[in-house]
Amino acid sequence: MSAEEDEAAEKAYRSDLPGPLGLLDTFLARLEAVILALGVLLMAINTIANVVGRFALGQSIFFSGEINRILIIMITFAGIGYAARHGRHIRMSAIYDAFPVRGRKAVMIIIALVTSATMFFLLYFSVWYILDVRDSGRVLPALGFPIWTIYVWVPLGFAITGIQYFLTAIKNLREKDVYLSTAMVDGYSDTETEV
Repeated sequence: MSAEEDEAAEKAYRSDLPGPLGLLDTFLARLEAVILALGVLLMAINTIANVVGRFALGQSIFFSGEINRILIIMITFAGIGYAARHGRHIRMSAIYDAFPVRGRKAVMIIIALVTSATMFFLLYFSVWYILDVRDSGRVLPALGFPIWTIYVWVPLGFAITGIQYFLTAIKNLREKDVYLSTAMVDGYSDTETEV
């Protein structure tokens, strides 16, 4: 699938999960797309402005590095949910591929539930980490605002990813095909289906 087709599919994405789960899945897909697009766009603008400032005006933007640091954290943790939605995480599938379809479905449900639980576990610890950083009172040197605020993207990313894997388990319980995510059927090409 080309980048244009992938982008068009993302804009048109509407979950086929029932009721509130479908609404949640569709909302998260759009939220991920907005966060990622905004993050990459802002990072590009910030970097270009810093380069222009350095070479045309002889002075860098003193807070440019901190802004990019914030945006990298935002893009990384929004990106883990996006990768989960599109079935793009690295997976070791030699044993998994040897199973028949029913075995792969059972293993995929277990993988999705364990991964979801792990994401919520990491969410819990990331919140405690943010609270510890907040209590330390540290601030960003150039921008001057509390450093804990740049880490709010971490629990958000873990929450989105945990929900995505949970929805994947539900999708696999409801459908006859094996799904890597709510939108991606298991297989080695984008058009392959199992049955």
